[in-house]
Amino acid sequence: GQLLESTGLNGRSSLRRVELETGRVLKKVNLPSEYFGEGLAVLRDRIYQLTWQHQKGFVYDLATLSPLREFTYSGEGWGLTTDGRALILSDGSPTLRFLDPETSQVLHTLTVTIDGRPLPQLNELEFIDGEIFANIWQTHTIVRIDPATGRVTGTIDLTGILPAQERHRDTDVLNGIAYDPATKRLFVTGKNWPRLFEIKLLPKTR
Repeated sequence: GQLLESTGLNGRSSLRRVELETGRVLKKVNLPSEYFGEGLAVLRDRIYQLTWQHQKGFVYDLATLSPLREFTYSGEGWGLTTDGRALILSDGSPTLRFLDPETSQVLHTLTVTIDGRPLPQLNELEFIDGEIFANIWQTHTIVRIDPATGRVTGTIDLTGILPAQERHRDTDVLNGIAYDPATKRLFVTGKNWPRLFEIKLLPKTR
């Protein structure tokens, strides 16, 4: 019944535990002002959080949000999820990196393709029932990826989910995916969006 959220922007980045139904912040840990917070994943009793361009991540205790340690990686950090064994990191390219959660060493990489072509701008990630869901930056599309082959097996079109009257000058792009495996509830949101949406996936109709 609670949501873990990583927020961005230098001087405003944080890790938050949020009451799902109301959006009330229950606990908040601020990042040092030089860091721009990015993707977040929970593996066992640890929370892992990326930063955008500093090649540094942070590890917290899941129960208390207490900082435990830092880790490093090469390149930029965009999205982060886990298959229950490795951390899966996106950096805006078509390549996902699978990292050892203890050493942050790259275990292997996966090139994501759609119709046989590499798919760039992979952003926010979520591992859902054996698939990797990835939001494509600056679009209203989420793709479903086979983690064994990297092939896109389906797309989710969220065009218009945020009503035009709720968009303002600082309202940015779709950029958030969260999943509760216990209840099978799927949520999406965007940068500076006033709402979090619970969605149900339906077959495409013509």
